[in-house]
Amino acid sequence: MTKGSQNRKGLAGLGTWIMDHVRMIDVWPAEQTLANIRSEAFSGGGLAHNLVVDVAKFGLGIPLEAIGFVGDDDDGRRILDLCRGLGADVTHLNVTKAAPTSYTEVMTVQATGKRTFFHSRGANNLVTYDNVPFSAIKSRIVHLGYLLLMDGIDAPDPQFGTVAAKILHRLQQEGIKTSIDCVSESSERFRKIVPPALKYTDYVILNEFEAGQTTGHKILEGEKLDAKALRDSAKALLAMGSSELVVIHMAIGAYALTRACDEHFQPSFQLPDGYIKGGAGAGDAFCAGVLVGLHENWPLPEGLRFGTAAAAQCISHATCTEGIKSHKECVALFDKFPLRKNPL
Repeated sequence: MTKGSQNRKGLAGLGTWIMDHVRMIDVWPAEQTLANIRSEAFSGGGLAHNLVVDVAKFGLGIPLEAIGFVGDDDDGRRILDLCRGLGADVTHLNVTKAAPTSYTEVMTVQATGKRTFFHSRGANNLVTYDNVPFSAIKSRIVHLGYLLLMDGIDAPDPQFGTVAAKILHRLQQEGIKTSIDCVSESSERFRKIVPPALKYTDYVILNEFEAGQTTGHKILEGEKLDAKALRDSAKALLAMGSSELVVIHMAIGAYALTRACDEHFQPSFQLPDGYIKGGAGAGDAFCAGVLVGLHENWPLPEGLRFGTAAAAQCISHATCTEGIKSHKECVALFDKFPLRKNPL
């Protein structure tokens, strides 16, 4: 019997805890050619880290839980200290000697904000079904991922298809709402790993590449939107499971489709030249904003607006989370910048 979630409160990040080494480069080089590093910054990253840090910085008083593994090293201690300083519960953010804290070299082209990632999975691979503290989790929503980046949860399971699906099923049995996100890997693994998880995911929040890789649709060509492919992809994602909500976000805006067939499109901002300092963390900031809206029972359009504002605030800095400001400061961007035209 599924337990009720109405008495729960809070958001939990379960999965990737990463130290990002963000390098701003002048150009993406061809093989055996040179690119110049113009600046660099070091900051935490990963789905679980970004959710916890972003929501804490929104300043809405939502309880936060950090769940996963970091190494017994300087990067791990930096992550733990940051979470503690933000008031997050780190009881289940375990320190291990079995692997180093995961890290990523984030190469960001200065002019465009487009990123390429070189990743060492490290301690994140240690998350499995057996070490998720299901009965101890207090949060209303657990955000799991990244799928396709954690060997322990991407592993096959004979009953559920993947370990991630088994974890999500158990979370739902505990009365916890579930959310997933993926890494934007260019491979055929999406159709093997994502659909099993969708059967036990309440909120599916993916970018247009991840959604298209999962469903076989080409949603964007450059910035040209194929509206039919967008809608068909969202419908296909709903059909793969029992999700309440699918949100597909992209540079031009975000599309949401509910199981009740309500649809919404939130255009993104028209930002001035020079505003974008980096794209790392923007998708996670959007997702954090939407999940906050769901947690707080806001109308869906309000959650989409906040997610859009949070993403725009995020890209004002090169790192994943240092550009994030309070909820009030994020939504103030709607008074500062115009929106793109709604393409639907």
